[in-house]
Amino acid sequence: MRTAYSVETVRAAERELMARLPEGALMQRAAAGLAAACADLLGRVYGSRVVLLVGSGDNGGDALYAGARLARRGAGVVAVLLAPERTHAAGLAALRRAGGTAVPADAATEPILRADLVVDGIVGIGGKGGLRPDAAALVAVVERSRAAVVAVDLPSGIEADTGEVRGAAVRADLTVTFGTHKPGLLIDPARAYAGSVRLVDIGLELPPEAELEALQDVDVARLLPAPSAESDKYRRGVVGIAAGSARYPGAAVLAVAGALRGGAGAVRYAGPAGDQVLARFPETLVSDAGPRKAGRVQAWVVGPGVGDEAQVVAEVLAEEVPVLIDADGLRLADRDAVRGRTAPTLMTPHAGEAAALLGVRREEVEAGRLAAVRELAAAYRATVLLKGSTTLVAEAGGVAAVRVNATGTPWLATAGSGDVLSGLGGSLLASGLDGRDAGSVAAYLHGLAGRFAAEGAPTVAHAVAEELPSAWRGVFPPTRPTRQAEGMPVSGLRPGPR
Repeated sequence: MRTAYSVETVRAAERELMARLPEGALMQRAAAGLAAACADLLGRVYGSRVVLLVGSGDNGGDALYAGARLARRGAGVVAVLLAPERTHAAGLAALRRAGGTAVPADAATEPILRADLVVDGIVGIGGKGGLRPDAAALVAVVERSRAAVVAVDLPSGIEADTGEVRGAAVRADLTVTFGTHKPGLLIDPARAYAGSVRLVDIGLELPPEAELEALQDVDVARLLPAPSAESDKYRRGVVGIAAGSARYPGAAVLAVAGALRGGAGAVRYAGPAGDQVLARFPETLVSDAGPRKAGRVQAWVVGPGVGDEAQVVAEVLAEEVPVLIDADGLRLADRDAVRGRTAPTLMTPHAGEAAALLGVRREEVEAGRLAAVRELAAAYRATVLLKGSTTLVAEAGGVAAVRVNATGTPWLATAGSGDVLSGLGGSLLASGLDGRDAGSVAAYLHGLAGRFAAEGAPTVAHAVAEELPSAWRGVFPPTRPTRQAEGMPVSGLRPGPR
């Protein structure tokens, strides 16, 4: 599990650790990790040209001490001081002893344009509101250069706790962060500014519950439902799909496609697109009598392509089983009916749908994704999966960490992709996962399947559904067979490169 903690939590942990360490030891740990990462990026340190953008805080001190280490290895290091009177004095002295030099900001253009590497130590985790004009001007010069850019702890100008970018900010090739990830490194739009992220352990003792967490393969593998020797299709769970209409029958087909590959034992479809569903998936149990008469299920998916059939949505919400609401269902669902449900509810809006539910502009949701998903979860007393380049999953009450997922690809922004995700998530609900786990596991697998289906080129939603088994198998570690029968495939092996 990758975890991220707020600025307040990180600072408290740093204070506690510094009280037990000799003065300056924590900064030296950070600087050593930063210098090692810079050296790895450079490849050859001796003779390289390094520019440090040094602000007045501890980030500037980290950059100066790291620069001193690189200078001792033969790099030509120049520190650009944005606030000379408030520069970290000991760090600057260390740099000069190692042979580095310092210049004011108004003399920085030539060194920056000649640099192989620029180290961003302008602003630390407490920065708000984008860069000030003098720093923004330097960053504009960096963008004209051909230098690689390394950010210290996080790119200057992004907001550590929210992932918001409210003005000019550094775009890094690599961010070296200390102790733990910060939420802004995992959430767009700030995530796009961070480049690759390298975590340096500096010995922080952090609370067990993070503000944000991101599942990894091992976490998803642990959560995925697996049938036992005594399983039958009903014990594995049955998911109901209330989707599609005469105008949008494809939404029903795609939702069923996702559900069939989601771990439940059977899929019931209730709606007007039964002929199209059966033509593609004859294993589906089809009814045209509405959700209430479709038969017993352990979870429902409602909304994809239902048009204006509010009664369908109301029927599903009245059921005492977990419900996933997507697409038209989000627009048609009565807020009080959702809030009054006792069984789990998982809502899966994209930014535009979330904006409509919150009564704000889409741009506000995209700029403040973490705040939006938390607000929506609280407003509906539901688990909310906010789709996007980084998908967020939040529970009402804010007790559990928000989950973030970035396994997808921009090629997933295609018609019907969300319907596949809905079916997959509903199937995971029916197999017994709670809303937070079902949403975050579905997003993870859906993102991987999208990558497999696209392979760097445009794809379509049904291809994403077809790749879900590969994504499912792909999260498990490879196994080594002890013996293989001649001509027989070895089961359990992770798919090879695609």
